[in-house]
Amino acid sequence: MTRIKLTLAYDGTDFCGWQLQPRDRTVQGELEKALEVILGTKVRVHGSGRTDSGVHALGQVVHFDCAEKRRGLTWQRSLNGLLPPDVRVLDAVPVPDDFHARYWARAKTYEYALWHERMFCLPQRSRYVWNCGPVDFERMEAAARILAGEHDFAAFQNVGTDVGSTVRTVSGISRQEGVTGHESVWRFTATGFLKQMVRNLMGCMVACGRGKLTTEEVRAILVSGDRTCAPATVPPQGLTLVRVDYPA
Repeated sequence: MTRIKLTLAYDGTDFCGWQLQPRDRTVQGELEKALEVILGTKVRVHGSGRTDSGVHALGQVVHFDCAEKRRGLTWQRSLNGLLPPDVRVLDAVPVPDDFHARYWARAKTYEYALWHERMFCLPQRSRYVWNCGPVDFERMEAAARILAGEHDFAAFQNVGTDVGSTVRTVSGISRQEGVTGHESVWRFTATGFLKQMVRNLMGCMVACGRGKLTTEEVRAILVSGDRTCAPATVPPQGLTLVRVDYPA
């Protein structure tokens, strides 16, 4: 057997998330269907992590096993010829037999795009941003400085996943210009993220940027470990998994 690593991009709008579902359309389901056509047998694909319904990816990493004689297939071309247009294979390489897309990951980077013009949102961007209206960037960046670092992020984890620890290290939260002059993009990099953690951090930062929370209240929410103290989870469409980092 040989193990193949794929890097994927997808538009999450019309998917019920990454993970296989018995009746719903998912990214994993579409990829496994395409692999079954190529290999003539069912194949289980393992991802670096789950993305929720409506969340996009530019650098999701997955792996699967196949017969050694299939090692040299042009996987990118073959899969892209079978996959729907909202999923694309960006790269395909053989990896060591013990490589694991999830367990070998050392860091992940997500971006969340905000739209700030309350009166309208461009139709070309509405699938990829959350229209949160005007915010104070300095207040948001002050909140980001509090949230960055190694903390117990229990207050920013939604229910639904069992984890051994809710401690994570967020190595950076930074702001970049968006595609248009009406948006901003916030980049989050961490050793790992809890369920919907980025969307919950973003909600807290936006609340601070709107003047609904002070930086002292942001710090208190973080220390509390209580999800009910934090603002609501923001919508999924602004979120994109940008990259997954592995040991060299």
